[in-house]
Amino acid sequence: MDRAAAPVRGRLLLAVYWVLAGGTAEGANVLPPPSNLEYSFIQICTLNWTWNPPENVSSGCDLEYSSDIVIDEVPQDNRKWSKNRFRVTDTFLNEEMRFKVRSECKNANTSEPSRWVEASLLPEGIPGTAAVDLSCVWHNLEYMVCTWRPGRNASDATNYMLFYWFDGLKKHKKCSNSSVHQGVFGCVFNLSFPKVTNTYPAVRILIKDESEDIRPLCASKNPTTLVKPATPRRVTLSKVNDEIYMEWSGSEPFPENCLFYEVEYHNGDMDNVQLIKVESNYTSIPSVDPNSKYIFKVRAKPKPECYSSNLYSDWSEEESIGEKMDSAFSFALIGTIPVIVAVSTIILLVYLKRLKILILPPIPDPREILKRMFGEQNEDSRSCAKDDPVNAYDRLIKEEEIHSLVLTEPPERTNSETEN
Repeated sequence: MDRAAAPVRGRLLLAVYWVLAGGTAEGANVLPPPSNLEYSFIQICTLNWTWNPPENVSSGCDLEYSSDIVIDEVPQDNRKWSKNRFRVTDTFLNEEMRFKVRSECKNANTSEPSRWVEASLLPEGIPGTAAVDLSCVWHNLEYMVCTWRPGRNASDATNYMLFYWFDGLKKHKKCSNSSVHQGVFGCVFNLSFPKVTNTYPAVRILIKDESEDIRPLCASKNPTTLVKPATPRRVTLSKVNDEIYMEWSGSEPFPENCLFYEVEYHNGDMDNVQLIKVESNYTSIPSVDPNSKYIFKVRAKPKPECYSSNLYSDWSEEESIGEKMDSAFSFALIGTIPVIVAVSTIILLVYLKRLKILILPPIPDPREILKRMFGEQNEDSRSCAKDDPVNAYDRLIKEEEIHSLVLTEPPERTNSETEN
């Protein structure tokens, strides 16, 4: 029968020993240690240590006992003197565990406490195969999520299983909702109590494999240190004049006044993020810029007077209120305006130049006119030179005849000259 998962009772005959010089008392005033030190598993990862009073002690001795636990030579809990002859402790199955107890006769001032009697509980399985980095979170007082990694010497075929128990369960339970993601094992199980308070019993967790080669891991978790509230939902925003009102759903089923909230908001400037703390599920922000867009989100955290947890809930989804020009559009507009101005300026200059030409036409340059005239004559002469030689010769003869007629024709006589 599995000694970690079911009650087991045994006598540590070989591990129990007297820490005495030669096993005897050094003087009559030194009590012998308790006898018949035994243990039993009353639940997973929970041991009940019992012992008997020292032998040969007078009935008038008012006996008390002190016990301690040592893990790898490190004392864990040095308990004060008590009359109880038993002690319930957590189990450390992946490390060597030593339990020791001693006695004293309180009403005899001359007697000395006995020497310690010890018992050892040795681990089973191959070293380095136990699960490591166990971490658990109690979500919204409803369910617990535990994750861990395999031991460095564990094979890939190792199939870890999680069992849990707390005071109130008749027997331990196996977590069936398990998973493995990127080498990290996880398991989710329901954890709720009939009455919501701020004190809860410790949760004992056992992680083991069916193979005896895999070392089991035992852990005891205080659930009040693992509380993580649910994410606030149904966030609503409203605006009246220059004040913004914000409200969200409370995180049930927490007791009243056991949560506080952090509200974070900004108007787009991430260098100017504001964070405020409130103790109710609503708040208001006065004196806001009416021309800005504000973005809000909220998260919850248990109050220290109710729970010892330092875990915040996740942030709610961001909600916004107000209107603000989109930054991308603003940048595009800033880049477009200079281009529009430049193009408009060019068009205006071209238009003004044409308008000036219409109103004040340019005065012709006489030199240019003469150049054009002589240039045309030269072109005519050149074109004539390029004509047919015969035609050119005929034109030349005709021109000479015309010139000769002009030169040889006498002037007409007047009537007076004729009469004479």
